[in-house]
Amino acid sequence: MSYSVGQVSGFAGVTVRTLHHYDKAGLLSPSDRSPAGYRLYSDADLARLQQILFYRELGFPLDEIAAIMADPDADALGHLRRRHRLLKEQITRLNRLVEVAEHAMEVSGTGVQLTPQERFDVFGEVAFDLSYATEAHLKWGHSEGHRQSMARAAAHTKEDWRQIMSEAAEWRRRLIAAYDADEACDGERAMALAEEHRGHIGRWFTPCPPEMHCRIADDYVEDARAFALVVPPSEQRTGLAAFLRAAVHANAERTRER
Repeated sequence: MSYSVGQVSGFAGVTVRTLHHYDKAGLLSPSDRSPAGYRLYSDADLARLQQILFYRELGFPLDEIAAIMADPDADALGHLRRRHRLLKEQITRLNRLVEVAEHAMEVSGTGVQLTPQERFDVFGEVAFDLSYATEAHLKWGHSEGHRQSMARAAAHTKEDWRQIMSEAAEWRRRLIAAYDADEACDGERAMALAEEHRGHIGRWFTPCPPEMHCRIADDYVEDARAFALVVPPSEQRTGLAAFLRAAVHANAERTRER
């Protein structure tokens, strides 16, 4: 039997435009013609379309499908195994992102939400990068400290945030002054600033033992988005993140010795 483009579109659940695209791409061209000259699909064409749609459902790009189907010696099983591995990795990533979204929805319902204008008024230049927040949750979301920090952050009122940001701005001013004055990163002034930073985290977000503080400071050097939460880009100096990390590590070592 032979089938028109419209009939095949209905059978396969694809648009006529998609079928025309497959034809132009050389993937599937109707092999029959009607007496009036219209192109028709044969049963063999439908079988080929099923193969194409199977590969498409698995996420294969059209050029790869064309290569597999054009070469009778193509290692279709090898292609499927690689696609299977990629799909499993994608499923793992998506499951983790679903967890992030669920956690974000839970957190958003636990506290007072700030309007966009209120966020601008409170946070000013301090940048809260959503991509960094997502990756941080994927990295630390299993820890009780991260969960507690997110829950407490969500519960802060606008006035809480004003106080938090005011304290942070004053601390940041003194950190930059110490760096500009070439203070030693393991000197008393730098370590006092590191300890003050640790206390700020513990007071407003989650208990911050020295080991955790060191990991946070490491992030400041390794990821510019993390350091932007502490020092806006307009106030940053080259080497300031490394200075703070060194001070945090020095303070942590002194704390452990005590």
